[in-house]
Amino acid sequence: MTEEGHAVATRRLFFALWPSAELAAGLAAIAAAGAQRFAGRASRRETLHLTLAFLGEVAIADLPALLAAAGRVRSGPFRLQVDRFGFWRRNRLLWAGCAPSPGLDALVAELGAALAAAGISWPDQQRAFTPHLTLARKLPASTPADEVERISCAGLPAWPCTHFVLVASSLSAAGPFYSPLAEFPLTA
Repeated sequence: MTEEGHAVATRRLFFALWPSAELAAGLAAIAAAGAQRFAGRASRRETLHLTLAFLGEVAIADLPALLAAAGRVRSGPFRLQVDRFGFWRRNRLLWAGCAPSPGLDALVAELGAALAAAGISWPDQQRAFTPHLTLARKLPASTPADEVERISCAGLPAWPCTHFVLVASSLSAAGPFYSPLAEFPLTA
């Protein structure tokens, strides 16, 4: 709300990497099998992503500054490899993780610095970055983490990261829906 009591138009936004179609298909199959095996709800293939910075509710009037900040990021392309699966009991999530990547670390740092320089803050700004893709939600708290960790990564292709995106998120009973708003190349 503004000082005058009028509602401010906002969008729920985040920056992310989107996997290739081949990797998304492999992860979606693992998500479906995991959700069935552990009694959770699989993420839809088109929603699989790796969040770089979750911004939360952002005033639409602030969108130009956000786009300009992201446009200043000059990180280069890199490759990721999904190499592990895990279960976060508190959040009740089945997730996929990737091997450490200097390219990913550089992108996250540069994006964070560009946002901070533009005076843009976000909820997880001070939290350590934990790269992951959410594969399934609402798993029982009793899900055996050791079984999740034994899910095989064999056959998952490498992930060439050549751009990142700004995405608007809408929540519904059917799960989140995402709309890409802008794409930023990784061109160093």
